Amino acid sequence: MNSPGRHGAAYGMGAYLLWGIFPLYFRLLERSGAVEVVLHRILWSLLVCAVVLTAVRQWSVLRATLASARTVGVLGTAAVLLAVNWGTYIYGVNSGHVVEASLGYFINPLVTVLLGVVVLKERLRPAQWVAVGLGTVAVVVLTVDYGRPPVIALTLAVTFGMYGLLKNRVGATVGALASLSTETLLLAPLAAVGIVVLELRGQGHFADDAPWQALLLMTTGIVTVVPLLFFAAAARRIPLSTMGLLQYITPVLQLLCGVLVFGERMPLSRWLGFGIVWAALAVMTVDSLRTARIRSRAAPAAEPVPA
Repeated sequence: MNSPGRHGAAYGMGAYLLWGIFPLYFRLLERSGAVEVVLHRILWSLLVCAVVLTAVRQWSVLRATLASARTVGVLGTAAVLLAVNWGTYIYGVNSGHVVEASLGYFINPLVTVLLGVVVLKERLRPAQWVAVGLGTVAVVVLTVDYGRPPVIALTLAVTFGMYGLLKNRVGATVGALASLSTETLLLAPLAAVGIVVLELRGQGHFADDAPWQALLLMTTGIVTVVPLLFFAAAARRIPLSTMGLLQYITPVLQLLCGVLVFGERMPLSRWLGFGIVWAALAVMTVDSLRTARIRSRAAPAAEPVPA
């Protein structure tokens, strides 16, 4: 692997490793409810984005993004989905459902493929249909196991899938930093009001166990922005197929956190459901790699012969 490729793989692994140990970090914020953590995460992420924008001199990029009403509209919708995703994940971690939260990111690729059919009217290859079918069976098995639909997992998968779909609509023109800056900027007024309301009602925890709880809430900005920048750096340096393989690091680590660190139960029926999900992902991954290889071989042949 060449130097850019090695650096890209390192950035990608860094991003997915950090996301993978999120349960350990957010469990430290347990005394603050999911809503309060999300509100602080929005404001402190905006502050970190502002520092990074200044450091890399990209305020003009943000201004150009905000000048497009269409882009702001798309990113505003994406921001709402992101806030719901953040809140659901934090609630899952701090209510003893880390394993179910990890399931959400295992099935996210399957939900993304399904959204492509429903929203974009894409046609799936046979192997992709097999993967989606296996994913559906897995959800049924896990519904029987839990005694209810895996709501946390499905909410995480659907909100993140729809978020990705919206980001793809502006991805070619808006980078990761400008995108997150816009999203947090749009949510910031509501977040600020929400924090004030919580504090006035005596339901805020920013001043608890001073200064540790405040410092933990303040670090949510760094914890949010750093892996995102690593991800953006990786995406520019390595193929999408490689990123697709690396993405499974995150839910694997989250699953291990749930089982080995927090002691969540994993009965045989639950392992069976997860096993079916992994089989679906294996089918889809093999199909994606084969398709990418075929396209790369066909690309030179499709180029016009110079006169």
